[in-house]
Amino acid sequence: MRESTYSVLPAVRREDICPAYLNTPIGDLIQYHNGQMTPRTYEQAELLIGMCMDNRKRLRLPENFAYVLRSGGANLRRVEFKVSFAVAIGRVRAICLIGHDECGMVDLEARREQFVIGLVRNGGWAPEAAEAEFDQQAAVFGIDDAVGFVLMEARRLRERYPRVCVAPLFYKMGDGLLYQLVDEAEARWWDKGDIAGYELPLEPASRPGPQGRVGT
Repeated sequence: MRESTYSVLPAVRREDICPAYLNTPIGDLIQYHNGQMTPRTYEQAELLIGMCMDNRKRLRLPENFAYVLRSGGANLRRVEFKVSFAVAIGRVRAICLIGHDECGMVDLEARREQFVIGLVRNGGWAPEAAEAEFDQQAAVFGIDDAVGFVLMEARRLRERYPRVCVAPLFYKMGDGLLYQLVDEAEARWWDKGDIAGYELPLEPASRPGPQGRVGT
């Protein structure tokens, strides 16, 4: 796995948002959640959001704005057919992956005993079956670093869906805001109109569905 050097950048004001994200569903997501833009009306989803299953995270979004998939650590490898469905049938052209701090999938091996005991007591499993379940699944869902994993997963999805823009974001539990992740190896696109070399054919005038843009 390639090591990443990254930055976690705030987006408190519209001016803080990466120029490549502005006037796209990615920029709209950041502004909706961080309270910079008044919700609009949507007739169809404009992007797919992949985020962790953690119950403490709640996004502030308009209805019909996005497909949302939740999986531990924002790991979409076991739900890729749903991603493909959103791209093929839902016609989304952007994906946002949202990691967060205090993620339970980080250092998952340290929670093996707690997992086994809980599955036996709460789920009625036999101890041997609970141990086997953890050992089999932890290798798939366990991650070392929440930010590093989201950046790696974003690169993987860009390769799998080369005509879809994939943006890694980060949710901080302390303030409940979305932050932008910048992989220094791919930062060449930060001040340009493309993301990691991929054109964004998402001009505001040609995007279907939303009506009555307010607050920008």
